[in-house]
Amino acid sequence: MHELLESTGPLNIPLIYLVFATFLFAGTIKGTIGIGLPTIILGLLSQILDPRFAIAMLLIPALVSNSWQVYRSKIKIDKLLRLWPFALPMMIGIWIFSRFAQLIPANLSLALIGIAIILFVLTTWFSRFPPIPKRLDRLFQVTFGSIAGVMGGLTAIWAPPMVIYLLAARISKDELVGSMGILLVLGLLPLIIGYWQNGLFSQSVMLASAIMTIAVVTGFTLGEALRKRLDTEQFRNILLLFFLLMGANLLRRGLLG
Repeated sequence: MHELLESTGPLNIPLIYLVFATFLFAGTIKGTIGIGLPTIILGLLSQILDPRFAIAMLLIPALVSNSWQVYRSKIKIDKLLRLWPFALPMMIGIWIFSRFAQLIPANLSLALIGIAIILFVLTTWFSRFPPIPKRLDRLFQVTFGSIAGVMGGLTAIWAPPMVIYLLAARISKDELVGSMGILLVLGLLPLIIGYWQNGLFSQSVMLASAIMTIAVVTGFTLGEALRKRLDTEQFRNILLLFFLLMGANLLRRGLLG
């Protein structure tokens, strides 16, 4: 699984360029429409690499980009503290299930990532959900946080249950951006620990992941500049359709073996 990093053969040079270009592209999309970093990286790299390796490679870039998102949102601490019933089971679930990632067959990983990407597209497209009664808020947080924990540990994509809860909670746009960012950061921490404990996030992979952060940050800067020139809503819908096709192809490959 680590042949990309451990071999210096000339045949791997195009692959290294392709991986760097994928991270650059994903960062650009993130800067343009604010979503899609893990989805693009996993959706594209899982077509050609072991999906667990793709997950390990995106850990540091995702942590840096989402930390920056939280910082720029300027969300108040009391708004974040109300999310602990969601965050706690999510973090525990991600840590537990990420430790089993090494034992999951590659075909099953492909299928699970495909399902997660399809769910991500559907929850982003159909974003109108019934409001949550205040008396049931904590129950919903624990429930959706637990679902996010299982999904995140197995696929590194836990946005669908997170988005469903936050949109149904009827919070402001600024609070939504900040809440998504902090829940992504909090989920990445146990994912990094779990992948390190099971040997998937070795020192060489960690270094490569850190280097790919340069590509993501560069792309993010380009994306912010492009945002002023594009019809972001139309571009977002085209991109979501692309995500849907990628997810469907990964699901097909996983099921057909």
